[in-house]
Amino acid sequence: MPSWNTAGYLRISREDGDRAESDSIVNQRKLLERYIGEHPELHLVSYYQDDGYTGTNFDRPAFRRMEADIAQGRIDCVLVKDLSRFGRDYIEMGRYLERVFPSQGVRFIAINDHVDSQQGRYDMLLPMKNLFNTQYARDISDKVRAAIRTKQQRGEFIGAFASYGYRKDPADHNHLVVDPAAAQVVQRIFDLFEQGHGKISIAKLLNAEGIPSPSEYKRILGERYHNGRRIDGTTYWTYATIHRILQNQMYAGRMAQGKSCRPTMHGKARQLAPSDWTVIPGTHEAIICQDQWERVQSLLRARARTPCFQSDPSPFAGFLRCGDCGRAMVKAKGSGGICYDCGSYKRYGSTACSRHSIPHAVLEQIVLDDLERVIGAVRDLPSLVEEAPVQSAPQAAVQGERERLEAGLERLYRMKKSAYEDLQDGLLDRGDFIRYKKDYERQERALTAQLEQLRRAGAPSPPRSPWAERLLRQGKLTHLDRATVAEVIRKILVFEDRHIEITYAFSNEQGLLDAESGRTV
Repeated sequence: MPSWNTAGYLRISREDGDRAESDSIVNQRKLLERYIGEHPELHLVSYYQDDGYTGTNFDRPAFRRMEADIAQGRIDCVLVKDLSRFGRDYIEMGRYLERVFPSQGVRFIAINDHVDSQQGRYDMLLPMKNLFNTQYARDISDKVRAAIRTKQQRGEFIGAFASYGYRKDPADHNHLVVDPAAAQVVQRIFDLFEQGHGKISIAKLLNAEGIPSPSEYKRILGERYHNGRRIDGTTYWTYATIHRILQNQMYAGRMAQGKSCRPTMHGKARQLAPSDWTVIPGTHEAIICQDQWERVQSLLRARARTPCFQSDPSPFAGFLRCGDCGRAMVKAKGSGGICYDCGSYKRYGSTACSRHSIPHAVLEQIVLDDLERVIGAVRDLPSLVEEAPVQSAPQAAVQGERERLEAGLERLYRMKKSAYEDLQDGLLDRGDFIRYKKDYERQERALTAQLEQLRRAGAPSPPRSPWAERLLRQGKLTHLDRATVAEVIRKILVFEDRHIEITYAFSNEQGLLDAESGRTV
């Protein structure tokens, strides 16, 4: 009797309803062991176990490993509990059972379906059984999708990992609560961007301070998080990370989900347009107030070039436009100092538009004077500008987060101690020990920096509107910076006839001024 080198293949899924079938890995293994015991011609080489993988495709690690062993001649028989354990895609299953395995001389046995390729041709009903298995998986997939859509429409969080700045509520994993330490970093990113810092500049600043990036922060605290967008080995802040945070509606208290869809059961996910996302407001505590969120989104849409505050102190980038052609004004340096010219004129010459030039000092003084005019017309200054409420993290939440970070430090200490003991016992060579030690020390520095951020969270945050604070204290504005311009001005138009039109963000007031005299016209 010939001997068959047998692979025992086991599979269970968390997605296609297998949990309701009493098909645990243990039960499958027992059945296969009993069958092998009753058939001495089967020589078990190894079990190949895919625990938690769907049967709707064959892209499974243990299955691919079994394929490689078959190609190398180590396996010539595949044993499974039933056809559904092998797979649920009837087209691919038919290809394996009717073409691939026969061409490789591989015997296939499905115990409960009474399939054994050595006993003769396949049962003519076998394709129908495969079809029913596929339909069952599709039905379960449709039900899961419907349940997920319902949860999304109710504003329940369904992700595996919360966005940076939040964590899952221990009492309800479909609800998010603020992570005070990370939330401080998010707030700081929005503040820095609004003050004129670019995304790369913000990333460099956080890296210099040793603040762990979102993916590294999750990993250090023991979460099994993997960022599919990240290049392997990247543990630092990047332009893309800052960009995604600034656009994430979660921070404004809105649950934004359903950003992609999978047209077929095992097809490639397709990204949806923002208008097709499921967005539910007021589902969790906001980290960023609505006014600041809208200001930052306006700045992002403006695509203003990031100013360098050492050589380019202009606060008007992104707000200053030609009143005739609508193109942004661009900075130019001349013998008389900094001025702004029409972008169309600078790029395409006088055939597109005229120069529309205005010196920076003149523009700044005009805006300050007109602001004083608008403010002077208001009898009750607090009614003009409402200060954003001072926010501070709840003390209990801060204390809980501090304990979580300190527990992370304690865990790293234990891991360092364990690595040293393994070195002493000869279980770890010195080179590996040094690499582990350096990694643990890097993580310790990152957690320590995060604790420092948390200490800042314990104190009240500064007011969201520093210009408003100066206005209410002094009764007038004495200078302009980018944060002030972003809060009080929507746009500034410079016309060919040397007139300037200013549209304010805090009222319907609109100033039309003469650039020569600075007087309203």
